[in-house]
Amino acid sequence: MISLRTGTLISLLVAMLAYLYVQKYHKEPKPQQPADGEQNRLYQVLSGLLRAEKKVALVGSRVALGFGGCQDILVEAMPLFNKLNIQPPTTPKHHDSVETEEELSQLLAYFFKHGAAAERYISNDTLFKELTDTSKTLPGHRLFLGGNAPVMARRLANMGAEVLLGARFAKDLINTMPDNVKIVGEVLEENDIHLLLEYKTGEHWGEYRAPRANRLIVHSDNSNPYLETLEALEKELPNFDPSILVIGGLQMMDNFPFKEGERLERLHKLKNMLMKTPKKTSIHFEMASFSDEILMQEILDNVVPYSDSLGMNEQELPNLVSMLTTGNVSLVADAYPRVASTLDEMRLIYKKLKNTEEIGGKRKLTRLHVHTLAYQAILTTKGSAWRNTMAAAAKASLTAYRHVCDSKVVDLMKARLIMDESFSTSTMSTAQRIAMQEDRPVSCWEEDDYQICIAPVLVCTNVKQTAGGGDNISSAGLIVQVE
Repeated sequence: MISLRTGTLISLLVAMLAYLYVQKYHKEPKPQQPADGEQNRLYQVLSGLLRAEKKVALVGSRVALGFGGCQDILVEAMPLFNKLNIQPPTTPKHHDSVETEEELSQLLAYFFKHGAAAERYISNDTLFKELTDTSKTLPGHRLFLGGNAPVMARRLANMGAEVLLGARFAKDLINTMPDNVKIVGEVLEENDIHLLLEYKTGEHWGEYRAPRANRLIVHSDNSNPYLETLEALEKELPNFDPSILVIGGLQMMDNFPFKEGERLERLHKLKNMLMKTPKKTSIHFEMASFSDEILMQEILDNVVPYSDSLGMNEQELPNLVSMLTTGNVSLVADAYPRVASTLDEMRLIYKKLKNTEEIGGKRKLTRLHVHTLAYQAILTTKGSAWRNTMAAAAKASLTAYRHVCDSKVVDLMKARLIMDESFSTSTMSTAQRIAMQEDRPVSCWEEDDYQICIAPVLVCTNVKQTAGGGDNISSAGLIVQVE
């Protein structure tokens, strides 16, 4: 039996080795300053983001995560649809789930023309197999680890965290995880497959044009909707004693054909785990694309009130606002939202959720992170457990480029700024206007009982993948804000 002293020394050694790994392999070289012009502006912004990021040294935080686990197949949507002779529809149309090629065509067009990310269930196993089999024959397709929690776990582990992950994989994917990730959940004989249909900014499909790069994710997953590793994760949490517990992957429940009462039963079990989690462990819920209003309400009842922190993108933010104000879902939103509009929606959510009465394991919302293509916005309650908001915004911004360009180094020749040189703090007439200082690009200020930080994103112009972007970005923001 390992003694307490020995266990402590082992934990310290793991944390030290992780820290040294991060310092050696993830240190960004100093960029070379261009002579003048737009490249010099990008250089100033990059240098400022790197300085803000480096203000906080990464330490070996302990992070627990659930749920999900799959193998992603990433493929360009247009070549796949051309190979299968799936034509663009006359009329785009939203479908909660997909049964036919025509419905898939209508669904892709619906999100494609808005440049919006989405994830939907394919109930036709034959259709899904045809899609995945054909994808594997196309040049440039890629297979890699998928699932919200696993993607976040790998990013966090590579940044030095000690990770407990509730997920199920076959052995081939388990072997790709870093050594500082402990996986709880039975080993699968075969991985669940999710298909990532990616498209680029300005790409055309018939009469439709994508305003930004994004993806439609489709799956026929009959395992992850049940949160199968919930009990195993709950059992391990007390001994692992994490600084933060991250919940994601609940979109797998969206429009899945559960038997009556099954979904709510699983959400109640998740709520019970969150209720029992000690207050010293912060809880973060990572949002996703939801279309089922009943599921969204169940999540608002059973997950959101037990979370300290919420993460979401520019589509998921207005969806949450719509549910909180009207009880309806909002399927698509502006692909390039103004900072002022985003901040107003963040304030609305914060004010509605911060006053939760802390009984029965409920928690007050103390952190919001909204990641958009153009900027990162993080709101934290003053005096809360969340630290280093400026550094978190900077690291999230840089991670957006690093992930989408699949590069550890930001190449200014493959980057652009789309955030305005100044922005308003609100759509109200009394709002303050803030100019972005290129040498200090992260803008932070205080309002009421909270702080807000906005960081511009150096947008990758050589897109390798958009899928998993939000998970990597949220992980980067969280890691510098917890002990």
